[in-house]
Amino acid sequence: MSKRQERLAIQEAFVPQERFTSLFPETSGNEVNGLGEKEIRPPSPMFWHPSDQHPYGELQQEVVGPLRGCPETAAAFAGEGHDLVEQTSERVEKSAKEWTSIVKEFVLAKEGDLVGITDVKPIYVFDGYEIKERMVIMIGVAMDYDRLNVLPPAYENPDSAVEVGHQYSRAARVCHRLTNFIREQGHAASACPGPRAGTLNMLAAAIDAGLGELGKHGSLINREFGASFRLSGVTTDLPLISDTPDNLGVDDFCMNCQICSEVCPPAAIFDPKQVVRGAEKWYVNFDKCIPYFGETLGCGMCIATCPWSKPGASEKLAQKMLKRREKANVPAE
Repeated sequence: MSKRQERLAIQEAFVPQERFTSLFPETSGNEVNGLGEKEIRPPSPMFWHPSDQHPYGELQQEVVGPLRGCPETAAAFAGEGHDLVEQTSERVEKSAKEWTSIVKEFVLAKEGDLVGITDVKPIYVFDGYEIKERMVIMIGVAMDYDRLNVLPPAYENPDSAVEVGHQYSRAARVCHRLTNFIREQGHAASACPGPRAGTLNMLAAAIDAGLGELGKHGSLINREFGASFRLSGVTTDLPLISDTPDNLGVDDFCMNCQICSEVCPPAAIFDPKQVVRGAEKWYVNFDKCIPYFGETLGCGMCIATCPWSKPGASEKLAQKMLKRREKANVPAE
């Protein structure tokens, strides 16, 4: 039996546990997320928001329970940042170019691996929330590929889930440090640390800030770290210069690659793009994904097995896709 046949056999045999399926409300998670909706709208609060803000609160508690119940993962997620200081009254004035350079240098010197900036757009803000600041600084921290690739995570060997916790905690520390730094300069700043959700749809903001493109597995793909990194963000009124989206050719690659959709035990990854809240994009079936996510301390198989995530591969793939696109656009003589 080939690897592909083995993967498909696993998908056919997978049956989600009743402890999760019994807690599904009548409203599909895909409906809450806007699957099939043709009108553009902000995202609705969903998983990782407070449990009383969405119909999946009870299921969320059951899914998060194993992560909290595993001592190693609980400890990894525990170091999520620092206390926030109040904004000082004395305002430091600099040009947008100066502040942009200062902010990026600060992030990279304080545990961050990636940083990008974009204007806050209404589509980034979860329904019922408000962002008063006009700019958002997106931060990325890379994960250790070897630890992430111990799959799937389980109580007996939680290395992958522990690594995710460590990096979410690191992303939160960078986020809180930057928020405090900006407030100490007399400017407004709000922290969006993750993994718990808040005001900001970080994925959409990170794409516009140049941190990568959306992959078939529903996660961001970066030209240096592939899908193997985590996000946090800071909204601010600092005058800053926005970055531009980074075109890596991910779409062209994902159109033909089947690895993440085949390796996903619950077969939750749509092969074609879907219309979600008025935009055509890659989308993961929430109702299929989340039970397995709960069974395996967070899964992560699609991210770890993504060809872009292998160390040293992402930049080479980006160059390959760019050359292929340039060749396809050469006019015939």
